[in-house]
Amino acid sequence: MENDRSQLVAEKQHAREQWSQDPCGAKYGAKYEFATREFFDEVERHRYEEYAPWMPLVMGFNDFKGKRLLEVGCGMGTDLLQFARGGAICTGFDLTPRSVEISSLHLGLYDMRADFVLGDGERLPFADDSFDVVYSNGVLHHTPNTEQAVRELHRVLRPGGIAKVMLYHRNSLYYWTEIILHRGILRGHFLRGHSPEEIMSRYVEYSEHEARPLVKVYSQKQARTLFKPFAEIETEVEQMIREELRVLRPLVSEKAFRRLRRSAGWNVIITARK
Repeated sequence: MENDRSQLVAEKQHAREQWSQDPCGAKYGAKYEFATREFFDEVERHRYEEYAPWMPLVMGFNDFKGKRLLEVGCGMGTDLLQFARGGAICTGFDLTPRSVEISSLHLGLYDMRADFVLGDGERLPFADDSFDVVYSNGVLHHTPNTEQAVRELHRVLRPGGIAKVMLYHRNSLYYWTEIILHRGILRGHFLRGHSPEEIMSRYVEYSEHEARPLVKVYSQKQARTLFKPFAEIETEVEQMIREELRVLRPLVSEKAFRRLRRSAGWNVIITARK
């Protein structure tokens, strides 16, 4: 039991180290001074114009005007700013003190207001039925007890409230070609005894600081099971860039690419109503 507890503490410390040293998305604004408006503008432009242009509509940045919204794992506050611009009453929550500091600065630069709280997503420091919306993008697959984190989302949502969560997709092209085939088989990680989770820890959230946070993946079926405390659950798949097609890139039409992105993309987006 003591060993298990120590392992949990270590995994959360790895995550805290990762995002303290390499704030998610910061490299895309690297040509500008860190935490300036120019820096944040470039991070935002890359995120919503190049990397994931589907996000504003699918995540509903403008859908929650006047609603109390909690983001679990706010990072640099890039998505939280969009919800604030859309009129949501925002609270940003993160495990990492630096993320809370950067997010607060980020929204302040754009004259947007939000509350910020530091803590563990498996033990949210909020009363039952506190929020209309809970949002978490690419975060819960890094925490050891994802099931407990989902139960906490359910607890702090009011009846009828919505959880919008992104997890990494087990049945994605990226997982099977990059993690299993390229890294696991062709680069010999499986022969060296590395599990898919260990490979993802090394390469999915790579940093020169070698923090190696925990990384998990979920199929759509597994995601629906994870969210079974909720009354209504919908899942959809998104996120792929053409570079993932490698040598097949020029052979795949735009229509075929859209279909592939929505079936074998790297993100499972869960929309669940309490």
